[in-house]
Amino acid sequence: MRSSEAPGTAERTGPRARSGARGVPGLRGIARTQRTGRDSAFVTAETAVALPVLALFALMLIWGLMAAAAQLQCVDAARAGARAAARSEPRADAMAAARSAAPDGARVELWQEGDLVRVRVRTHAAGPGPLAVNLHGEAAALAEDAVGAVDAGGAAREAAP
Repeated sequence: MRSSEAPGTAERTGPRARSGARGVPGLRGIARTQRTGRDSAFVTAETAVALPVLALFALMLIWGLMAAAAQLQCVDAARAGARAAARSEPRADAMAAARSAAPDGARVELWQEGDLVRVRVRTHAAGPGPLAVNLHGEAAALAEDAVGAVDAGGAAREAAP
């Protein structure tokens, strides 16, 4: 600014000088409004794309949490059934214990292999396309009547710690 010029009358340089709003007091605000109007269309388009993506992501997270909860229920049900069977409870009671802890529609299997009682709980986690997965939980327990029993050779068996 030269000393002979009044403040505010100096020639501007830089990006604002090229906007065509030099020296006209009300024109600068109009140019900014027009520029914002064009940019708002981009924001609307980006929001229109981002919101469905975020909603789909939230739905997938919810499905994943529900599938994980069903998996945990399968494991807990298998453990409950194996504990009941290991305590020498009747087979029907052990199956009922497993079914009560299992997710709805789960299949419960109980069998004995030597001194071990095994329980397997299977269910299907519904989901779209490849997200429909089969879940299962399996547990084994040492039968109580096998602890401290005498084997065929006459040696006493004890539970391992």
